[in-house]
Amino acid sequence: MVAEDDPRRAAQLVAGAAEPLPDIDDPAFGALFDRFADARVVCLGEASHGTSEFYRARAAITRHLIERHGFTMVAVEADWPDAAVIDRTVRARPAPPEAPTPFTRFPAWMWRNAEFDRFVEWLTAHNADRDASARVSFHGLDLYNMTASVAAVIGYLERVDPVAAAEARRLYGCLKPWKEQPERYGRMALSEGHGRCESAVVQLLRDLFANEAAYAPGDPDSFLDAAQNARLVANAEAYYRAMYYGSAASWNLRDEHMADTLELLLQRKGPDAKAVVWAHNSHVGDARRTDMGQSRGELNLGQLVRERYDGAACLIGFGTHAGTVAAADDWDAPMRIMSVNPSRPDSFERVLHDSGAPRFLVDLREGAASPELREALTAERLERYIGVIYRPDTERWSHYSEATLAQEYDAFLWFDTTTAVQATAASSEAGQDETWPTGL
Repeated sequence: MVAEDDPRRAAQLVAGAAEPLPDIDDPAFGALFDRFADARVVCLGEASHGTSEFYRARAAITRHLIERHGFTMVAVEADWPDAAVIDRTVRARPAPPEAPTPFTRFPAWMWRNAEFDRFVEWLTAHNADRDASARVSFHGLDLYNMTASVAAVIGYLERVDPVAAAEARRLYGCLKPWKEQPERYGRMALSEGHGRCESAVVQLLRDLFANEAAYAPGDPDSFLDAAQNARLVANAEAYYRAMYYGSAASWNLRDEHMADTLELLLQRKGPDAKAVVWAHNSHVGDARRTDMGQSRGELNLGQLVRERYDGAACLIGFGTHAGTVAAADDWDAPMRIMSVNPSRPDSFERVLHDSGAPRFLVDLREGAASPELREALTAERLERYIGVIYRPDTERWSHYSEATLAQEYDAFLWFDTTTAVQATAASSEAGQDETWPTGL
């Protein structure tokens, strides 16, 4: 058995288990993930929101799972209304007039980058020769961009029920003073001791579902889009209130929203639906196996996916030792290409780096990994999480958290040295921060 304080032996065990990765563009790369194809949900992580290798690898794995194993949707850590624009593009569906220009707010580079653009181009081409019902869809799981969601609900109702649209304008009018800066609503709600707009946004959501039989038959996709936007507004209203209570409530509400959205999509698309999820490691890795869950009372998407799809879920983390990353110094600050500090000696990243293998997959599942390796990677160590903000000078406290890697993930993908994404829109527009306040 391996002692918990023996990182050198842990690195040797990783070296023995590491499966070298071919070039990301080589078809053999995607084939390494055939072993996970029986899952209904495959979650692909990232250790930062600005690393090229993570985006390219997720795209390659996703392409393979779609082409060879019949996965039917891609769901990502992005806002529903923005991702809906991409969905309409890749499935050749017309965009409604109120559809926003997607991903213009901070951090624009998270989705406006060359790596993601290439995946969208591939998915559009993949869908082009398929019947509408067989096209792979693309969805956002997150609950920001309340402004675009309000516009989407009202725009939909104006087309199907103008009377209901007028009522929606009245109910959503409660949010108007805080539409551009919803965090101010949370502060107000806390000081007043209640959510001023809660009953209005919940009532609108209920009304929409009460009319599903009348609205949905002619265009079920548009109804689903409107319903999810209404759900987003209701959950966002609760989120901006909860984050001022200084507890895990806001984080939990956000990840529960992501998990509920994923579950809704799978239910709507039927028993044969299978999803690939792209999200940060902090959302993908099982929170119960980190100090997020053990010390702070936080749950996350990966935990909920495991609980809801027991035996049919796969969580794959991604990591790096050093290189460059696209990130900002602070909220709404310009994107910069930053150097990533070499990983700390007391981290899992250093164990993986010290294995000596530059790029590899390590399968952590019981039965696939040796008991010795699983024990070595179950010893509690630090794990690095870089979001859209990177503060290398305070990295230990800003970006590391304790975890047990072999229990947090089913597999881990390692790129020892990585490079920043190729941003196609590095500057952000004024307005609500996409990932405020956590950056993950």
